[in-house]
Amino acid sequence: MTEDATGTDMPAQPEVPARMAAARGSRNDHTRRHNLSSLVTAVHYGGPLTRAQLTRDTGLNRSTIGGLVTELAELGLVIEDAAAETGAVGRPSLIVRPRVDVAALALHPDVDALELGAVAIDGTVVARRRTSVDAPPTPADAVAFAREAARDIAAEMPGLRVVGAGAAVPGLVAIDGSTVVAAPHLGWRDVDLGAALAEVFDFPIAVGNDANMGLRAEWSFGSARGVDTVVYLNGSASGIGGAALVGGRMLRGGRGYGGEFGHMMIRSDGDRCSCGRSGCLETELNAHRLDAAAHDAPAFDALASTLATAIANLECAFDPDLVLLGGYLGALFDARRDLVAARVRELAFRPDAEDVAIARARLGRNRLLIGAAERAFAPLLEDPAGVPLVAL
Repeated sequence: MTEDATGTDMPAQPEVPARMAAARGSRNDHTRRHNLSSLVTAVHYGGPLTRAQLTRDTGLNRSTIGGLVTELAELGLVIEDAAAETGAVGRPSLIVRPRVDVAALALHPDVDALELGAVAIDGTVVARRRTSVDAPPTPADAVAFAREAARDIAAEMPGLRVVGAGAAVPGLVAIDGSTVVAAPHLGWRDVDLGAALAEVFDFPIAVGNDANMGLRAEWSFGSARGVDTVVYLNGSASGIGGAALVGGRMLRGGRGYGGEFGHMMIRSDGDRCSCGRSGCLETELNAHRLDAAAHDAPAFDALASTLATAIANLECAFDPDLVLLGGYLGALFDARRDLVAARVRELAFRPDAEDVAIARARLGRNRLLIGAAERAFAPLLEDPAGVPLVAL
């Protein structure tokens, strides 16, 4: 199985789905739900949009667009209002906007903190709760925090309607989208986090790897927007996470464990990693080493060269159009941009390696919340008329 970038599992196939732009609509009555999906997807990723823009993007005629917008408004998913005055003669255009009181909850448990956010359907984080922890939280800690934080957000934002929740976990998540198979830094193994959260919340739960969700967010709203083949590396308190988008589809692997680039071997004689192997990238290039080398230029340069080696290895494997760096890896790249780029060109396999773009992730502390919310929004984008919204 593979997964498209909206989070829907599907059989592996060679076709590459349309991304970002709205899917082309159909004028047949029996495909009304498909057309509703096309419109709400367009507004989700690109809104606010005028009816004229929706007509252009979906290929549907104006009267069909009008009926669909009315239905989406009745479903409580969009609102329509007049555009700001532009000085043009004639009636002002009507703007279709996503309702910001429609949201998904997003949970991120990490070794040093627990965080829950409410992310509106336009991709903005409208509320968040965060608490620091002295020791890695247990699954029970995460569920209890999510319950209390959701109550706080509900009191802060009365009337908020929720489509579901996503959880971004620093570890291996099974293809069922519920079970955390192993999160070594948290000390979790074979935890059905989705089921535990479902006992607290009356809406669907989707659990995923945090790096996959980080890339999903950047692909939807950040630095990877418009790019279909991307490799992502993120440095955080939990080590180095990795993910890849190949031809518009998220790499999952046969059992859902693909993209663990933090555990590629960099040095055969390196230090022992938490995974039990030696010389993994996240062991050779971690936050502690980076902090220790901050005032030692040769050591700092050596860490930048290690990052370049990892990028070159991934370039050989994936031939990406973009390598995206987040967290402390993004900061390292900013500090040694020329060194990293030159070393990648030196080590890269492809003859036109200078065309490989390397960039820093853009969404910052919102990235994992937005990515987790995207998983929760996926069923709504697929079938706007068939997915209920629940008062928080």
